[in-house]
Amino acid sequence: MSQSAVKNHDFIGLAKAVISAEVEAIETLYQRLDEDFVHTCEAILACKGRVIVSGMGKSGHISNKIAATLASTGTPAFFVHPGEALHGDLGMITGEDVVIAISNSGTTEELITLTSLVKRLGTVIIAMTGDKNSLLAELGDCHIDIAVEKEACPMGLAPTSSTTVTLVMGDALAVALLEARGFTPEDFARSHPGGRLGKRLLVHVKDIMHSGDSTPTCLPETSLKDAILEMTSKKLGATLVVDKDNTLFGIFTDGDLRRAFEVGVDLKNISIGEVAHQNCITTQADDLAINVVNLMQAKAITVLPVIDNKNKIMGIIHMHDLLKAGIV
Repeated sequence: MSQSAVKNHDFIGLAKAVISAEVEAIETLYQRLDEDFVHTCEAILACKGRVIVSGMGKSGHISNKIAATLASTGTPAFFVHPGEALHGDLGMITGEDVVIAISNSGTTEELITLTSLVKRLGTVIIAMTGDKNSLLAELGDCHIDIAVEKEACPMGLAPTSSTTVTLVMGDALAVALLEARGFTPEDFARSHPGGRLGKRLLVHVKDIMHSGDSTPTCLPETSLKDAILEMTSKKLGATLVVDKDNTLFGIFTDGDLRRAFEVGVDLKNISIGEVAHQNCITTQADDLAINVVNLMQAKAITVLPVIDNKNKIMGIIHMHDLLKAGIV
């Protein structure tokens, strides 16, 4: 195609036509939900095994994503390729499982063979097809209709609207099951411990705080000069001031140090107890790290003492620790 032809091509118009066609297909799907969807949800909720999602080609890619969405929202599921199933992977499926077989045409040979075999085991079959009269639909204990009037592809060949509708139906199924199970944000976090949401809901102060010898501490009578050396050695921009029984007396930060210089404090002849902040803001080891982030942001501070219920020092936590842990 020449450069002039490219410049004159209506890419925006074509994109809008595709989106419009796919939106229309989804709206039609919305109107077509029936009792088979309810029966499908009931069958999956009653399943004692796993949900296996299977499909060939583009349907296979969508099946893989649907399985992943189900698994991450409280429904144990995995994808099995129908071709691989017929060459050994069939052993992954038991009579206590539910198989969601996805084929737009409903005539995919490998999928029909797979469902016919596992049906003999007593496995519940959910057929998700675009043809309710297809052989796969007939093999299903339930049938989910994912028919589309036309593909968004102008030639009507490339799976476009049909794969979008299938994906949307998978999402609808996963979320309906999520709600029915009473799946919580904490449950979701346990399935996503490496993600930001998981860290926000699972990581506690005790998991990332500094404790023991890495906690900068000074007695109230410690000279300001020596307290500064303690701050510098621990590299947290603050030192905790504690009594001899390890009870929190206060905190002194690098910001306090700058202010002390501004007012002309005698570094040699003043103790840290005289300039430390008493009755300071604190946190506890079992607090969620995300709550500490919110507290620090609200109070415009970067470091907090960690104490127990008796005001004894457990450690110290810095905003940098929260950033490093991926909480922020």
